[in-house]
Amino acid sequence: MAADGPVAPAPRHRPSGAAVRFDDAQPVTVILVRHGETEMTLSRGYSGSSEPGPSLTGRGRGQAAAAAELVRRVGHDLWGDIPFPTELVASPMVRTQETAGIIGDRLGLVPRVDAAFQEADFGAWQGLTAVEIEERWPGRLEPWHTRADVRPDGGESIADVGERIGAGLDALLAAGTDRTVVVVSHAVAIRAAIGRTMGAQPGSWSQLRVAPASVSIVRLFEDRRCEVAVVGAPSEGWPAAAS
Repeated sequence: MAADGPVAPAPRHRPSGAAVRFDDAQPVTVILVRHGETEMTLSRGYSGSSEPGPSLTGRGRGQAAAAAELVRRVGHDLWGDIPFPTELVASPMVRTQETAGIIGDRLGLVPRVDAAFQEADFGAWQGLTAVEIEERWPGRLEPWHTRADVRPDGGESIADVGERIGAGLDALLAAGTDRTVVVVSHAVAIRAAIGRTMGAQPGSWSQLRVAPASVSIVRLFEDRRCEVAVVGAPSEGWPAAAS
């Protein structure tokens, strides 16, 4: 379904509770959407970037549609100080491409692929559950989540993911401010984007909840005094948009 007609320009004031600034600088706003549910989500397997699949489940497609509607309301009747999205970016994984396609249809945007926002490469852990990883590599999984320097065999550390995501965010900022970009990505990658925006240590990023098809919003300023506006908002269960 195509986007509804033109959206009124967002007001320029910062709402109560926004990050404190004493100038009128404008950021690039990045709306981070996690892909919808897959069979790997249900099995709780570690589904990284070394394999293109899996696809969304039927429920996952419904979640993506709900996320699309939530994002459509940005700059309209939700988060009115944020410009309406004009660009859509997605990780190259099948699940993110499918989610981005649904969002793009709702917003009237064509997604482009950016591998900077793909999921962590879990290396030898790909497809395994936490129990299976612990059985084969005792004591390795928890430190991977809570330290910056631990890597699965053939995979990435949390710090590696953060560096890649940081480069992707820097590129969005360099392309211009006072605009909103939707990025469809993954749980670990979105945690890294939020954590880096906050200046938090990588070992704390796993404390962020990023459910399937949830929406998070970060606002990147050129002076690096950035703002985390939303973390892990569920896309389902919102009241209908105001008419």
